[in-house]
Amino acid sequence: MPTDLDALVVLETLRAVPATAEPVEDWPGVEDPAELQAQIADWLTQYANPGTRKTYAYALGLPVAWVDAVTGPVGQGATTGGPASADGRRSTAAETSGLGGAGTPPPVGRVGVLHHLAWFRWCAGRGMDPRAATGGDVKAWLHQLDAAGAEKRTRQRMLSTLSAFYGHLTEAGVVPANPAALNRARLGLGSTARDASPTIRLTAGQLRALLDAAAELPNRTRHRDLYARRAVAVVGLLTLGLRVSELVGLDRDSLVLSGGEPMLRVLGKGGLHREVYLTDLAATALTDYLAERDRTSDAATPALRGRTSANRAPMIATRGGGRCSRFDINALLRRIAVQAGPALAEVADRIHPHALRHAYVTIALEQDARIQHVQADVGHATIATTQYYDRGRRTRDTTAADLVAAAIQAAGTDTPASREG
Repeated sequence: MPTDLDALVVLETLRAVPATAEPVEDWPGVEDPAELQAQIADWLTQYANPGTRKTYAYALGLPVAWVDAVTGPVGQGATTGGPASADGRRSTAAETSGLGGAGTPPPVGRVGVLHHLAWFRWCAGRGMDPRAATGGDVKAWLHQLDAAGAEKRTRQRMLSTLSAFYGHLTEAGVVPANPAALNRARLGLGSTARDASPTIRLTAGQLRALLDAAAELPNRTRHRDLYARRAVAVVGLLTLGLRVSELVGLDRDSLVLSGGEPMLRVLGKGGLHREVYLTDLAATALTDYLAERDRTSDAATPALRGRTSANRAPMIATRGGGRCSRFDINALLRRIAVQAGPALAEVADRIHPHALRHAYVTIALEQDARIQHVQADVGHATIATTQYYDRGRRTRDTTAADLVAAAIQAAGTDTPASREG
């Protein structure tokens, strides 16, 4: 039986498979790996959003580069392997790290501590064809993830991804039933009562501190102004409640005028577009960044225009003009948070793009915005998802705990002993 390490090596060879090459012929436990890969590609290509395809592929243990190869380049700019520079050559790691501006290499190829337990890798390590898996196999996998320290939310997401994959195979007649269609409540993965989000809660003051720190981001190159304005633009756009996948997927022609108002046409989950109005704060940050970018690259593209003059260049770009990755944005945000000083000292190591999206919802609800408006702003599929963020409104003044404690203490003053005294 092959070892887990053997399985990792075999699956990693998929990285070298270009779109026109023959599929890898060896996959532990799989007699027809080419057919399995074709079925996986057929499933992934159902999703219009490239971020969704990459997220699902990574969750199952597939190299993201292989996904780009078999499903076509990311519709809004591939980031794997480094973006192409202005002269067409492939950027180096140092160039790709232009967000930092100081030569900090991006985490290209970095994998999480649980990546060896991703489903396809787990199956390959046991010499098992994923299409032969049973519900018992899926449960054994989940228990191993639990033993390895995977949080409940992580296991929920991984099981959901697996269920989506097998749901497709079931519809296609490849497997007789979905082995991942398990009773989640019995597995402790039920979602009827949602747990409190582990995402840190940022205040409006902390968001202001992030913006100020972004503007002063240290950089010793001649492109200091460009990097600083890009950093401010990134934070400014994230304060609109965008997902990081939506941010990196924006093109310059995503910025449009509608009714005289600047807005972003955003591609969200499920391939659905929504319109996100620009605040003055975000509009100023974005316009300043694009103007500086055009100035330094000698481009004549205007910073704001309608859809008639489309420009497919990425909205947020590397120094060479390529598309930034989610990892780039995450690393940049951490750098900014560290630079922000005391205001974010206690949470700087936990800052990530979703924290700003989370902050948008909680601050909006605290300001008594209509929940339907907030739902539309951030692209939640249901009001229930937006309501989940209401936990951010929990303060000392909105809990009954003190009232209960006061009643208990008051009752203690009315005991027989107190009356005798």
